[in-house]
Amino acid sequence: LGARAAGGRLTGVRTSGGVLPADLVVNAAGPWSGETAARLGAPVDVRPRRGEVLVTTPLPPTVFHKVYDADYVGAVGSGAQDLQTSAVVESTRAGTVLLGSARRRVGFDDRIRPHVLAEIARKALRLYPSLADAQVMRAYGGFRPYVPDHLPVIGPDPRLPGLWHATGHEGAGIGLSVGTALLLRELVTGSAPSLDPEPFRADRSAVLGAGRSDTSEGAA
Repeated sequence: LGARAAGGRLTGVRTSGGVLPADLVVNAAGPWSGETAARLGAPVDVRPRRGEVLVTTPLPPTVFHKVYDADYVGAVGSGAQDLQTSAVVESTRAGTVLLGSARRRVGFDDRIRPHVLAEIARKALRLYPSLADAQVMRAYGGFRPYVPDHLPVIGPDPRLPGLWHATGHEGAGIGLSVGTALLLRELVTGSAPSLDPEPFRADRSAVLGAGRSDTSEGAA
């Protein structure tokens, strides 16, 4: 992957299958957005933030509302690289219960860590002691696109005309997807934006990596 540029403007993307010409390119690669932007010549500080979830076997009606504990706000807003956990308990239509959540920056290390799952379960049981005998049938994990100032990156990249970003929503990407698409469309077409795009600029200091102290993130 690389950029095809002409006259200081991005005009397409080079891939293993050839060049894809484009009037504009939107970097919406989630946790891989930092790497994608770097390959295009305009790096942004979007990093993977690992998370895991436990899933119980189907249960009788037990959890009727999605419940968070107070640690969730602190974990989401934390800039720490080390493990951050909080209790998030939610039922599904199938009768299973989802137990979360964890946050840690370990690069793209996708190994499931038993101590992380144990901490998630411990905090979930503080909210719902009745789940103590529930059977966990699986656990899964993934990566969130993390930006140090906890705001997404939406809009054009002034360093490379033709490059646009829609990334960095961390765990809220699905919920914010429609609003992101609307704002991006308004900016691309030159329409009056529905909300102030200034906080989401691609050239703000947090996105450009100003003051970044860690150059690598190892497993934890």
